[in-house]
Amino acid sequence: MALTLLIVILSLALLIWSADRFVEGSAVAARHLGMPPLLIGMVVVGFGTSAPEMVVSVLAAWQGNPGLALGNAYGSNITNIALILGLTALLSPIAVHSQILRKELPVLALVTLLAAWQLRDGSLERIDAAGLLLVFMALIGWSIREGMRGRTDALAGEMEAELDSHAMPLGRALWWLGIGLLLLIISSRALVWGAVSIAQGFGVSDLIIGLTVVAIGTSLPELASSLAAIRKGEHDLALGNILGSNLFNTLAVVGLAGIIQPMAVPPEVLTRDMLVMGALTFSLFVLGYGFRRPGRINRVEGAILLAVFLGYTGYLVTRVVGT
Repeated sequence: MALTLLIVILSLALLIWSADRFVEGSAVAARHLGMPPLLIGMVVVGFGTSAPEMVVSVLAAWQGNPGLALGNAYGSNITNIALILGLTALLSPIAVHSQILRKELPVLALVTLLAAWQLRDGSLERIDAAGLLLVFMALIGWSIREGMRGRTDALAGEMEAELDSHAMPLGRALWWLGIGLLLLIISSRALVWGAVSIAQGFGVSDLIIGLTVVAIGTSLPELASSLAAIRKGEHDLALGNILGSNLFNTLAVVGLAGIIQPMAVPPEVLTRDMLVMGALTFSLFVLGYGFRRPGRINRVEGAILLAVFLGYTGYLVTRVVGT
């Protein structure tokens, strides 16, 4: 068991490093190819920061562990909002200026409702997964249109500044893209093996391992990028990372896993995990959209989000200890 834990820790470290190289290489390469900064931020970076969840969940479903795939996706969404945004806002209140993000907030809320509706019968069939992927492709089409039109959006300016700080030749960008993707696949495969072994060793479900260890681990790239964005005053970029990642997780990650391996969904996913994820998503929509005031997540609200994460994770841990 000690060796397995060591492999999980090392694979998580490699996963974080390779994901960062992959995102940086793909974003810079896209800029060399003439893609507008806003489109890079909405599509390329959104895909890149969700690549760990995507690879881990696809491998888990392929190897017959759909609970790990589902737990990874939904657990990452909870971690992104409650831990990452909560900690980020606690360090520096997040102001939302981007009109694009204000449009994405209700979209994420609706997508979360769709995901909950699909799980009402206790299963995720291929037809459900195909529906998620169709919505995802429509959303990508909308993102491309908005990315090409919204060149003056606040998110575009922050993304351009971020790209300037990571300038490199096209050849080097493609090198890091390829190396990052290769190591991402290798580390994800090792992580899935280790996570399943731990679940079997402690006699807990792979769903719980996916919601905790794997979800937190695959969300660490978002944590690093959000904290770096806040240090530079790039509030919209920090929030954009989370919104993009959660949309990718809910639609593409779960959709791909469900296409590969239809799954029976335990009732607690809907009554516990989806309920927490839905409540967090709705609170993010209310706080970020702003309605009668500019969207803003202050330190008190950040502390509440962080407390929700600690309470939720603590509850899952007590369930494991009690078994």
